[in-house]
This record gives sequence, structure tokens and C-alpha cells, in this order.
Amino acid sequence: MADGVEFDLGQLSSQQQEALQQYTDVTGQEIKDAVPLLERSQWNVQIAIAKFFDGDGPDLVAEAQAAQDNPPPAAARYENLHESFLDADDDRPRRTRSPRTEAAPRVVPQQPVSIRPRGLLSILLTPFATTWSLTRGVLGVFGRIISFFFAFLPASFRPRYLGTTIRGLGQAHGRTATLPQEAARRFRREFEEAYGTHGLVFFEGGHAQALDTAKRDLKFFLMVLISPEHDDTDSFIRNTLLSPDVVSYISDPSNNIILWGGNVADPEAHQVANEYSCLKYPFSCLVCLTPKEGSTRMGIVKRLVGPMTPAAYLSGLQDAITKYSPDLNGVRAERAAQEHARNLRNEQDSAYERSLARDRERARQKREAEAAAAAAEKRALEEAERAARQEELRRQWRNWRATTVAPEPDTKDAVRLALNMPASAGGGRVIRRFASDTTLEELYAFVECYGLLQEGPLNEKAAEPEGYEHKYGFQVASVLPRETFHPSKTITIGQKMGRGGSLVVEDLIDEDEEE
Repeated sequence: MADGVEFDLGQLSSQQQEALQQYTDVTGQEIKDAVPLLERSQWNVQIAIAKFFDGDGPDLVAEAQAAQDNPPPAAARYENLHESFLDADDDRPRRTRSPRTEAAPRVVPQQPVSIRPRGLLSILLTPFATTWSLTRGVLGVFGRIISFFFAFLPASFRPRYLGTTIRGLGQAHGRTATLPQEAARRFRREFEEAYGTHGLVFFEGGHAQALDTAKRDLKFFLMVLISPEHDDTDSFIRNTLLSPDVVSYISDPSNNIILWGGNVADPEAHQVANEYSCLKYPFSCLVCLTPKEGSTRMGIVKRLVGPMTPAAYLSGLQDAITKYSPDLNGVRAERAAQEHARNLRNEQDSAYERSLARDRERARQKREAEAAAAAAEKRALEEAERAARQEELRRQWRNWRATTVAPEPDTKDAVRLALNMPASAGGGRVIRRFASDTTLEELYAFVECYGLLQEGPLNEKAAEPEGYEHKYGFQVASVLPRETFHPSKTITIGQKMGRGGSLVVEDLIDEDEEE
């Protein structure tokens, strides 16, 4: 896939897109580099993440492209002195291949499992344990001698693991294996006890964690391995590593340096020394991401071996950092652009979700308003129908009750009443005689049916409606003294008003109407 060309995610299946999303969330790698790595990992996210942090092998796609751009050099040939002079006179330009940095291993310490025999078995194995301890000490001394000898050989002739492996038999297990964080804290504590307060900030974690942090944050990883048994260790630390210029440069946040230190007497630091082919102490190594050689490849960009002056040490660090900083700045800019694009997409998605939520809320409120209006209309219709039925029953009851009102008596013991009718009944003053044994309920019935009694002949066939209980919408009261008479079927007019009186008929106001 060519650089700068956006990858079409539509070509991937849903499972592949989900794996790509999980991988990029963990590693922060751009899509154009993440897809080839996932393809080489058979779209296994865990394997791809492990390859990313462990440093993936040679990028086959990048090597194929490089092979097309740079054809392989001619086969090596042996030449004599005469031919070398002829070649020196030849001014024709030769094709040179850019050097490739050495891959930086990611060292994860192995926790040893020790099984100590007990009882009689421990007594039987004591001679073997003593012999092994002596042999390990001898091999350790022999390994240091070999390492010292190999230090003077060219790098191409140095065996990578012979000297350190032999020496490791004698001192690799000089200390008990602990967790990387505990080993880092112990190194820092012993360093401060030996050299006092200083301005260096050592990474509090294992080598693998520091390497992963440098890869993720695009920083330079500076590891310093020391051997307390080496004669140059103390002078190197006091005069070179802790010199003000070196401390200031390493501690400067703008240089983006992660400092990790290890004592080769610790199992983890000893394993790091083996992996990085450390043959001479003090040993410093600068590692960083090399995007031109692989999108996830961590390379060794500078080795600083043996005692040296602060100026030489600082110059070596500055030259390497100046050389590889532009590459890291380019990756940072690319990641920042990706992060900006991702944030922009997230903001757009968030704005869309908020707009969609507002639309849904408006639709919900509209549905609720329509439902409330429909319910209110339905209730009003039911109330109107109920009122119409009630009015019809009231009309039937009045027609029936008018036929049961006793006629006006013409006797001497009749009670003469003057009724002041309300405006709803036409108003005016009605004077009528009632029998003294007429109940108050019959008086109410007369007032209720007064209009029908005045209109003319009544419908004698009118019947009382079933299930209807009539409620009078007025009350009858005397003026002086004020007394309200309720429609009782047991109390008579004679008992309340004697031979006569003046009454007022008042309309009752319903509570709902009053509100």
C-alpha cells in the first residue's frame, strides 16, 4: 500500500474492521501501517499487538519496494593489490545502500523456578551443589577474561553470546530474581546510596516496559548497564554520567529521553546485556523507533561503550538524537493529524447524536401532546354525552313528577306561602296554598316542576325513569329568621312554617362552576 493513500475500509469485513479498531486503539498506529501487520498476523489482534511491541520482523512489502528501487549489488569478489589500485583510480559513481540499524530486542525477564530438596535428598545433593558453585565461580572469571579479550576485536569477529554466556554462569544468579519494578527501585536506591542526590530520573519499571513506553510516546530510550566489579564504573558515573552537562541534557524534557539503568548482577540486566551483545562496561545504548526501516521497528541508533569523557559521551547522544529526531517528529505529526481527524469524527458523531436526540425528544413531546389532546377530546365527548343523558333523565323525571304534584287545596287549615322564584325559573313571586301535611320534598318538587305546571296539560303517561336519583339544583330558605329547609320526606310544611310564610328559592352553584 502506497504511503499517503487512504485505505478503503469498505474492503474489510466487519470482523476485520473490529480487529483493526481494537489494534489501533491500543497501539495508536496509523491504518495504512496497521493493515499489513494484521494481515501478516492472520488478523489476530493479540499476535499483532505482540509483534508491534516486540518489534515486527522485516517488512516484506517495504523490502520488495526497496528491491525494485535499489537492485542488489554485484556479487562480492576477491581482488589483489593491483586491482585495488585500479579501482581507486576509477572515478565512476557507485551505488551505495543505506545502512540499517540493528534491531533492539525487547527483553522480558524469565522468572526462575527453584525447587529445593528436603530431608535426606538435600544431604545427598550437597556435594553436587558445592561442586556447581565452585564451577560457576571459575566460569565467571573465565567469562570476564574472554569478554575483555573480545572487546579489542572488530565487531564482525565478536561472538555475540560466548563471553557473556560463560560469564553469566558465574554471576547471572548472583541475586534473587524479582519483579522488574522492584529491581528498578533497588537499582535507583543503591545508585543514590553510592553517588548521592543527582538530577537523573531513572525509569521505574522493567526494560520491556521502558521500551514499550518509548515506542508508544515516540521517545529515545537510553539504557545504562553498569558492573560493580568493573574498575571504570565508579569514575564513569561520577565524572561522565553525573557531569552537569550530561545530566542537564538527559533531564531536558525537550530531548524526549527515557533513562533506564541496570546492574548486571541482577538477572534482568544480565539478560539485557546478553541480548544487546554487551562485552565491555560501562555500556550505554540509545534506542528509538526507526520508521524508515519499519513502522514498528525499534533500532539501536548509538552505542557508547567503555570509559569516555563527558564531552564525547554528550556528543554521541546529541549526534544520534539530531539524526533521528526528524523521523520521530514526522511520526508525531502524522499521529497528531490522525488524532485530530479522529477527534473531529468523534465530535461530528457526538453532534449528530445530540441532534438526533433532540429530534427524538421533539417527536416524543409531539406524540405526548397529540395523545393528551386526543384524551382530552375523548373526555369532553364523554362528559357531553353523560350530561346529555343526565339532562334527558332529568327531563323525564320532571315530566313524571309534575303528574304527582298535589293540586292546590281549598281548606281553612292550608298553609299559604309566598315563594320568590330564582331567575333560572323565570323570577317573580308565586303565592300558593299547600296542605299542612305536605312534606318539604313535595315543596321542592313543586318549585322544580312549576314551569311544566304553568304550561298546560301534563303527560299522564310519563313514568319515573329507572335508576335515576334526582338532585335539586336549588334550596328553599326563610328570610327572617334565616333558615334553610332541605328536601325532607318526613318533615312537613306545617311543622316548619305554621300557617304561612315568605320563602326565597336560591340556585345552588356547583363547585366546578364556582372555581
